[in-house]
Amino acid sequence: MEAANEQSSVNEGTLKENKPELEKDLVTWIAPSRPFKRRDRQFYLTTVSIAGIVCLILFLAEGAMPVILIVSLIFLYYVMSTVAPDEMEYKITNKGVKVGGKRTDWQFLGRFWFGKRHDSELLILETAFLPNRMELVIKSEVKEEIRKNLKEYLMEEEISPSRLDKAMDWFSKKLPQ
Repeated sequence: MEAANEQSSVNEGTLKENKPELEKDLVTWIAPSRPFKRRDRQFYLTTVSIAGIVCLILFLAEGAMPVILIVSLIFLYYVMSTVAPDEMEYKITNKGVKVGGKRTDWQFLGRFWFGKRHDSELLILETAFLPNRMELVIKSEVKEEIRKNLKEYLMEEEISPSRLDKAMDWFSKKLPQ
């Protein structure tokens, strides 16, 4: 009879240990879904002029398809530069990072660091899937709280920029602000 009671108490203890931990929010904030900066007319004239010259050269060398691609990318950039982003809820939980209700678990995240683009503070997370990083707009008042909570799960270390990052930085410096 005692063996049955001991077995029962062992089973109860094992069940309590194997009970999954409930997800709880550590930090929550609301911010725009992407960095945003309104551009003036001069910026668009310069961009369209450069794109026009590149399109002419590509049309003579390759035909119409590269021109269609460049025109569609310029249109996409124009729309993203004129339409303000929506506000979105971001959460850091004990299970991972939630963006708009979709969670990315800690096992798919690597390092994190903070950056800045278009006057917006960014939390940049290295991910295990393409495009290899997740950029979240943050409010400056929650930055230290985010850092403190993320350090429990991830390492704070900025990765060196890739060749594509370097090329984009160089190109963006050449365009008018």
